[in-house]
Amino acid sequence: MKRALLLAALLTPAFAQAQNYSIDWFTIDGGGGASSGGAYTINGTIGQPDAGRMSGGNFTLDGGFWGIIAAVQTPGSPLLRVFLTPTNSVVVAWPVSATGFSLQQNGTVTSASWVGVTNTVNVVGTENQVIVQPPVGNRFFRLKYP
Repeated sequence: MKRALLLAALLTPAFAQAQNYSIDWFTIDGGGGASSGGAYTINGTIGQPDAGRMSGGNFTLDGGFWGIIAAVQTPGSPLLRVFLTPTNSVVVAWPVSATGFSLQQNGTVTSASWVGVTNTVNVVGTENQVIVQPPVGNRFFRLKYP
């Protein structure tokens, strides 16, 4: 009897339905580290465009590769913000009410070689805005009061 059941099991065709598997979403991540200055520290990794946007108070963090353009907040200066436009240019902005400040740039934060930005300052709403093209390498911006 056991032999007959075994033979029947072996001769009975197995009905297997093929499964359709797909990976339609993925991410490639790597690297990481910390950056700090003054009272602030940020930890993160590169290559996470899926991380989205986080914000709170005066701060916003966009997921993705680390930017090469950054604002350096000088103590006592008005809030300086940097953002990317849909045309892949960069806008550096600060409040119109901050009179007497000039925008400066530098390739490194630690160097004393800050130079004035000569691009046109446009008033848009309540902000002064300067449009710059993304640089090759790093570029940091700050507001300087004479």
